[in-house]
Amino acid sequence: MTIILTNDDGIDAPGIRALLKAVNGKNAIIVAPVDPHSGCGHQVTTTRAINLQRRSQTEYAIAGTPADCVRIATTQISADVKFVLSGINAGGNLGVDVYISGTVAAVREAAMHGIPGVAISHYRKAKQNFDWDLAAKFTAEVLADLLKRPLEAGSFWNVNLPHLQPGESHPEMVFCQPCTKPLPVNYRIEGDDFYYVGEYGKRDRTPGSDVDVCFSGNIAVTQLKV
Repeated sequence: MTIILTNDDGIDAPGIRALLKAVNGKNAIIVAPVDPHSGCGHQVTTTRAINLQRRSQTEYAIAGTPADCVRIATTQISADVKFVLSGINAGGNLGVDVYISGTVAAVREAAMHGIPGVAISHYRKAKQNFDWDLAAKFTAEVLADLLKRPLEAGSFWNVNLPHLQPGESHPEMVFCQPCTKPLPVNYRIEGDDFYYVGEYGKRDRTPGSDVDVCFSGNIAVTQLKV
């Protein structure tokens, strides 16, 4: 059984190393973008060559998007892919973020081809640093549960880890529904240039939704469907 690990922050991002740590002992192959593709959604490359760099027998750097990585991994690298895991993203992918997220698009692409997957993201509070070792620990706990759960064809999991502060209690894993409230949208204008300045932590949160669960300090788990 082969597990493909990918992301949208790039193959050298600390989040994917934390994800590799979380699946320690499993037959995992990293197939991830050479460069960051945060916010690229489900973009795929069809009009130019996609360069592949084989770094080792278990690590491939792809000059493409997260969805490209899954396509190449499942058709060209391994014929026995049982799961696709994407992340750990440096930032939340909650609610309507799933339409924008390259992290989530990777597992959606897998689900389109009948392969179950889990997207894992780490909400970031006020630009504070991440504790990737702790994120790996929480992710390992989550995967121990989710990888044993049956999924309907075309379905996949979206997981968001909270950004805990020192002394806060161990988070609970909460199955919930995705929030449907829009992201905050605002811009700083300098001449003819617009700079996005929406504050993620100030988004609306439907009570009991994934945004509310994660912002409250727990691990939000939603089941999504193609």
